[in-house]
Amino acid sequence: MSSENKIYFYPLWLRIWHGINALGIILLIITGISMNSGFEESVISFKLIITVHNYAGVIVSLNYLLFLIGNMVTSNKKFYIVKPKNFLKRPMKQAYYYAWGMFHGMKAPYPLSEKRKFNPLQKYTYLIVMYIIVPLVIVSGIGLMFPELIFNKIYNISGVLITAVTHSAMGFFISIFLIIHLYIASIGKSPLDNFRSIVNGWHHV
Repeated sequence: MSSENKIYFYPLWLRIWHGINALGIILLIITGISMNSGFEESVISFKLIITVHNYAGVIVSLNYLLFLIGNMVTSNKKFYIVKPKNFLKRPMKQAYYYAWGMFHGMKAPYPLSEKRKFNPLQKYTYLIVMYIIVPLVIVSGIGLMFPELIFNKIYNISGVLITAVTHSAMGFFISIFLIIHLYIASIGKSPLDNFRSIVNGWHHV
């Protein structure tokens, strides 16, 4: 395919971040579910599950710094800028396309281009996940690793309990996001097309 039909969306640093993040998140989800399953011992020891979860959490947290720094010093940050015009109308239009339009031959309302890597719904979702949910899960995870840092009481409720609930809730949202993310990624020229893009950096349009 000629270069005119491809856009270099994913530079090397972003692909490295994405790969580390994907593996780390999967490990965190698996070990997180294992720790909350109620079984003290399974195929591997509960202590080992906690150790793997903690190490994966540290790696994902440090890797998150790569994402933040990369978005600050490269042009990738432009894809996360939200314009106030039609703030709600644009994501609703994209949601309609996902729910009905793409199954009935409707053209994508916001096709990808050199200036648009995400459609409005993706952009809003990524902003919420990457700049709200992920920081919350990291901060609450650090709190659970070092409980002495947590306030004993927050409005007469155990600070540890609030931190644990926040961590679990944010982890749940990330798990749901991952499932939706994988599904959306399979929508393209072929089910594997977008997955190839994050490996070689080039997106077919």
